[in-house]
Amino acid sequence: MSGPNNHDITPATPVAGLMEISDKEFNAMRELIYDKFGINLTDQKRSLLVGRLQKMLRKEGFPSFRAYYEHLSSGQHDAALSTLVDLISTNHTYFNREKAHFEFFSETALPEIIQRLRQQGRNDIRIWCAGCSSGEEPYTLQMLMLEVLGNDYKNWDAGILATDISDRALTIARQGTYPTDRVDALPENLRRKYFQKVGEDQWKVAPQVQNEVLYRRLNLMNKTFPFKKPFQMIFCRNVMIYFDQPTREALVSRFHQFTEPGGYLFIGHSETLGRKQGIYNYLLPALYQKGEA
Repeated sequence: MSGPNNHDITPATPVAGLMEISDKEFNAMRELIYDKFGINLTDQKRSLLVGRLQKMLRKEGFPSFRAYYEHLSSGQHDAALSTLVDLISTNHTYFNREKAHFEFFSETALPEIIQRLRQQGRNDIRIWCAGCSSGEEPYTLQMLMLEVLGNDYKNWDAGILATDISDRALTIARQGTYPTDRVDALPENLRRKYFQKVGEDQWKVAPQVQNEVLYRRLNLMNKTFPFKKPFQMIFCRNVMIYFDQPTREALVSRFHQFTEPGGYLFIGHSETLGRKQGIYNYLLPALYQKGEA
């Protein structure tokens, strides 16, 4: 991909108070974002891109979107790319979001996997939250796993691997402190047992939960994943809505490679793998299972 040149930048339509972006600059930024993060920005997202980057561009002293693009595409500024994805992605979530998945996890999937592992003489429960955002999903899963296993939890090699591309989201997740409106949807027994109130409107995840979730930065657009073993469950919910069909299909194929036979893939309720994907078996809305070996 080549960036915009001086002679091919067409005048942009001015937006009051905002730095202008030309057609060529927008297309160059759009291609870079797609290549790096898999996020597919349509023409309708042009004003969103301009609006979300304004404050940062002025603060960092970039005179134009062209200068910013050249800075990003030089290959020497990983921190700048991380800031970019933080600004253009939406990390809105809360505890117990799409609760049917958590009910299936604790009532069906986890007990089934525990039984299977016992039959195989194994004790490694492997669960990956891919695109974990600010941590509400993996912490909810960890609470439920502690509830299901009870005192037997200590006999398992368990816990949650949680990854995201956003450093900002991972920082919030590692801190484990949330406002009341983010925890309100949790059942009261889980709030009482696994949270400590810290301040008038803040709740902190209890150490026995927080210490069992491992957070790492990972770009899902990587062609290979750095895992030695597959997972029994992969959660990738409300992430693929940003991707086009080829990107989704390639990612699902990589997920399949790292799903154990009989393992589960959970996606967002606004997402679907499509009828033609053929590698996972459909179970319920936004829930799929890999066939047995």
